[in-house]
Amino acid sequence: QVQLVESGGGLVQAGGSLRLSCAASGRIFGFNTMGWYRQAPGKQRELVASITSLRSTNYADSVKGRFTISRDNAKNTVYLQMNTLNPEDTAVYFCNARIGGNVYWGQGTQVTVSS
Repeated sequence: QVQLVESGGGLVQAGGSLRLSCAASGRIFGFNTMGWYRQAPGKQRELVASITSLRSTNYADSVKGRFTISRDNAKNTVYLQMNTLNPEDTAVYFCNARIGGNVYWGQGTQVTVSS
């Protein structure tokens, strides 16, 4: 089993920044992908960014140039640096891990951007 614990959400004004962290514990081995999804009220959960254990990254078009995903493999932690936030970024952000054919989710952290 793998457990994911997110931190770093909160309330920020438009144009501001936040950094999310996701610490993974448990059986983490081999090639894996960790990422962030978000879900706004009344909308489907969507991929924000992902990063493989080889540090290949993928971003949603809406966050390219503003968000940066990174990871520290020694700490089994993935980060999401979010800059130039706007109200459309308001959502619950979920950490996601794909390891050995299994998918794991964190409990989510709220990000609210005020205009």
